[in-house]
Amino acid sequence: MADPARGAPSPDMLELARAAMARAYAPYSRFAVGAVVRGESGALYAGCNVENAAFPLGSCAEASAISALIMAGERRIVEVLVVGKGPALISPCGGCCQRLHEFAADATPVQLCDSKGLRRTMTLGELLPLSFGPGNLASSATEIVG
Repeated sequence: MADPARGAPSPDMLELARAAMARAYAPYSRFAVGAVVRGESGALYAGCNVENAAFPLGSCAEASAISALIMAGERRIVEVLVVGKGPALISPCGGCCQRLHEFAADATPVQLCDSKGLRRTMTLGELLPLSFGPGNLASSATEIVG
């Protein structure tokens, strides 16, 4: 498992993300992305981006990884790793940050990698500051009921 304080992802997590990236279906953008989320159990769940000719119908790698986590019966994400090629830093899009926030805390480390390895570690809260999440709805429900 990674040491979030040091920001180093585990080699197995990076390899799984690279393998997912290699399986991406990105014939339009030619921009393959792989993602891995670590569940609270320590298990790893991978996903890749899948494009569609009707562009809004594609899915991101992070969304695919979250689906795998949910299908396995888990509900908490404790670490995220995203990998893509190119000179620019790859990070989850805004929609995927919101999806991750549904199952992960603001302090969850998000490893941003290229095919060579780690480029930067950030927390989900840094990527999606002042986010709206399950906690917002819980406090609203309490105010309405109470």
